[in-house]
Amino acid sequence: MNQTDRPRPSQTMRVGAAILGNALEFYDFTVYAAFAVWLAKAFFPADNPNTSLLLTVATFGVGFVARPLGGIVIGAYADRYGRKPAMTLTIWLMALGTGMIGLLPTYDQIGLLAPVLLVLARLLQGFSTGGEMGPATTYLLESAPRTAKVSSEAGSSPARTWAACSLRSSALAWHF
Repeated sequence: MNQTDRPRPSQTMRVGAAILGNALEFYDFTVYAAFAVWLAKAFFPADNPNTSLLLTVATFGVGFVARPLGGIVIGAYADRYGRKPAMTLTIWLMALGTGMIGLLPTYDQIGLLAPVLLVLARLLQGFSTGGEMGPATTYLLESAPRTAKVSSEAGSSPARTWAACSLRSSALAWHF
């Protein structure tokens, strides 16, 4: 490998930052699934625990519904203002959604407003995750050295990140 083929430190840092942001997005998203039983009791109390769990899982699904919209809106934003601002926006939106979930009062404290706010937080997380996928993958491909070959494996990095974060959050939930 000659000197021109070696990635510059700034390029390595950019790629590392994109991978870290991608991992954090999916980690936040999977932690919700790992703590679904606790969330069911806190936000959807019902006489039947299965009903509470089903409502929690449905709320988890709301995040997936928002993904395509996030991809469209943030993808257009990325095309207009750049990949870096778009990825920064997705990280802030994910942090807002996750922070909301972490700080939300429970159903016992504020009643019906608690599950409504939880759904809103999940919508933010889904919107953010959907919006992050395209700009992050494009940013990584644009950051690659010109001499590097682009393969179909380049687009599978988000899927590997999802799998790794799912395993990590499952281990965390198992510990508690």
